[in-house]
Amino acid sequence: MKRYNDTTYALLGILTTECRSGYSIKQFIDRSLNHFWKISYGQIYPTLKLIVQEELAEVRTASTPGKPDKNEYYLTSKGIETLKNWLEQPIEQLPIERNEILLKLFFGRYQSHENQILLLQNYKQELEKRYATYLSIEQAIIQHENHDENSDYWLFTLDYGKRTTQAAIDWCEFTLKKLPMG
Repeated sequence: MKRYNDTTYALLGILTTECRSGYSIKQFIDRSLNHFWKISYGQIYPTLKLIVQEELAEVRTASTPGKPDKNEYYLTSKGIETLKNWLEQPIEQLPIERNEILLKLFFGRYQSHENQILLLQNYKQELEKRYATYLSIEQAIIQHENHDENSDYWLFTLDYGKRTTQAAIDWCEFTLKKLPMG
């Protein structure tokens, strides 16, 4: 079976939801996947074009009175099989994190003590904002009127984000206490 890049598989997965247009796909990414999987707007349409060329989805034109026509994408049985096949494969590697604060702290000996503290405090504040965002997303999923079949899976990935963010907040607090005095 042909291999595709991860963006292709991500879009195949998104097409299993009610998102059908490039715009609604981008909105979905911004509200959910963007917290753990970045896909730029510039990647969406070329990938959708590939998905259609490969017969993994078909495109239909949707008309709404008073609005321009828009393309909507629907998975084909081949697209669903391709997605299922990919989902059942083991992961190829653990995620590799590129973390600027860790890089700066690694060379922290060359930074003023005040700057080290400021760096960690700012990072902790950003993490706390992220955690608050995760809580609001969680509430939106839980309170959604018609419990979506995907909700439990969305909550699992959200829980991962909450736990790793909380661990990073705890790490900031620990590190701030342990920093050697300048």
